[in-house]
Amino acid sequence: MIIKSNWKPTASIETLKARAKIMARVREFFAERDILEVETPLLSRYGVTDRFMKSFKVNDYMGSEGYLQTSPEYAMKRLLAAGSGSIYQICKTFRQDEFGSRHNPEFTMLEWYVEGYEHHQLMTQVFDLMNTLSEKELTPVKLSYQEAFERYLQIDPLTIENSELCKLSHELLGDLPKDLERDDYLALLFEDQIERQLGLGQEVCFIHSYPASQAALAKLDSQDPRVACRFEVYWHGVELANGFYELTDPAEQRERFEKDNAWRQRDGEPLMSIDTNFIAALERGLPRCSGVALGIDRLVMILLALPEIKDVITFPADRA
Repeated sequence: MIIKSNWKPTASIETLKARAKIMARVREFFAERDILEVETPLLSRYGVTDRFMKSFKVNDYMGSEGYLQTSPEYAMKRLLAAGSGSIYQICKTFRQDEFGSRHNPEFTMLEWYVEGYEHHQLMTQVFDLMNTLSEKELTPVKLSYQEAFERYLQIDPLTIENSELCKLSHELLGDLPKDLERDDYLALLFEDQIERQLGLGQEVCFIHSYPASQAALAKLDSQDPRVACRFEVYWHGVELANGFYELTDPAEQRERFEKDNAWRQRDGEPLMSIDTNFIAALERGLPRCSGVALGIDRLVMILLALPEIKDVITFPADRA
C-alpha cells in the first residue's frame, strides 16, 4: 500500500525568499522609529475570555492547564506597564476553528504599541508601514463603522431597531440561528455584505468607531460613548489588522472579562480564568498608548498577489 505524503512546503522557495525580504523591511521600519522588538511567551496559564475566540488548551502546563496564545497582547501590556516604551513583536499565534483560504490555526502576527498615540495616529503609522512595503503608492481611506453601513446597506447600525436588523439579516443572508444577538447580526452583515468591497486596488480602508458593545480592549469615545476607539484595516477586501486606543482602567477591564464569561456560560462554552497578571499590570499603570495586531501571512499574500494563505507559509495545518 502506498501512502501519499505531503512533506513538501506549500509555499515556493521563491516566495519564502520574498517573504524574508518583506520581514526584513518590517524590522527596518520599526528600527527607524526606535520601537523596540520584544519576545513574550507563547504558552501561558491563561487563555482569553473573548466568546468568539477558542484557545488551544495544553493539558500539562506546570502541573496544571495552559493555553497557546491567541495574541501576545496581555504580556506586551505588562512590558509597557513595566516601562518598556513603544514595542513590537513578530510571533506565532494560535486560534482554533480557523482554517480556510485565508485562515490557518497557527499564523504569524505582527503586534505593536506606541506610547502617547491615540488610535487615529496609529492608523497613520499602519498606513505608512503598508505603503513602505507596497511596490505601488497606496491611498488611505477612512470610514466610521456607521458610515460603512450607511454607504453599503443604507442602515444606521447604531440606531436601527433590533426587529428591523433581524429582518434585513434574514433577507440578505438566508436562514440564521435563532439565538443571535444584535452584534451577531451586525458582524454577519459586515462580513458578508461590506468587507469584500473595502480597500480595493491601491486603497487601504480603515474602519473605525465600532459600537461600544464591540469595544474588546479599547477605550470608549469620550465624545460619543456609543462607539469605541477601535479600528480595523482592509485591503483587497481582506481584513488585515485590528487596533485600539487601549483601555487602561483595570476595573472596567475586569468587568468586560466577567461579561465575556457570562456570555460563555450562557452559550455552553468553557469559562476562562481572568489573567490576574494582566489586571495587576493595569493596576500598576498602563501608559497612554494605542496598539494594533496585523496578520503577516495575509499581508504577504496580498503583497505577492497570491490567492491563498497556504501559498505564503511553509506547512499549513493538516486536516484529518
